[in-house]
Amino acid sequence: MDENTLQGKSALVTGASAGIGRETVRALADEGMNVALAARRADELDELAGAVEAEYGVETVAVPTDVTDEAAVDDLVAETVETFGGLDVVVANAGTGTERGVGIEELDTEQYRTVMDVNTDGMFFTTRAAVPHLEESAGTIVFVGSFAGKFPRSGSPVYAGTKWWTRGFALSLAAQVGPDDIGVTVINPSEVRTEFGKEYRDEAELSKQRYEPGEITEPADIAAAVVFAAQQEPPNTVTEIDLYRRDKFEMM
Repeated sequence: MDENTLQGKSALVTGASAGIGRETVRALADEGMNVALAARRADELDELAGAVEAEYGVETVAVPTDVTDEAAVDDLVAETVETFGGLDVVVANAGTGTERGVGIEELDTEQYRTVMDVNTDGMFFTTRAAVPHLEESAGTIVFVGSFAGKFPRSGSPVYAGTKWWTRGFALSLAAQVGPDDIGVTVINPSEVRTEFGKEYRDEAELSKQRYEPGEITEPADIAAAVVFAAQQEPPNTVTEIDLYRRDKFEMM
């Protein structure tokens, strides 16, 4: 697209303090969007918000938020709308996972509840709060799904199950709100170099360190897909983007 359709518009990104979320904030700001940053880690949010304002000359607001707290999510969306005067793009990115390789019989209830709460309830609360504002702006909501939401994953069935839910929810939501001129996109990346799984430090470090450049999808690649989805205007939308490495199916 030659015309910058995002300049001066507003976006909200959950899970904004690291990985895909952080790169998405930068990519949207590079398009001239004002961005609300949401995550639990206040210090990281404030640092990123300041850096983005200085580098891109846009307005930001950092709102520490636990997406499993529905009242906090309502407040997040309200503060975003109040700060920017509206809401055009929402990126529902916040997510977590279980420790890889742990069998269902060994998975404790606390891990199960955490993954379900963040990956399903968090997506729902964010969507419910944002939809009325996206209807006003004919905006777009982008869900960060996963390769694991389309193909079985023996090493992490609970995480995979939540991503199947994300994809099903996104596509069904599109059927409901499409007539209201809201665009809905789900992006399904394969492995990404990120801090995902920070609760399990060894897993997070493994994700960042075990691949050479070019051997894994980078967070900036996902952010570019988010921008592409956000650029679509009525009557069009990108329903689903599968962003896999070219050798992904060989490895299955």
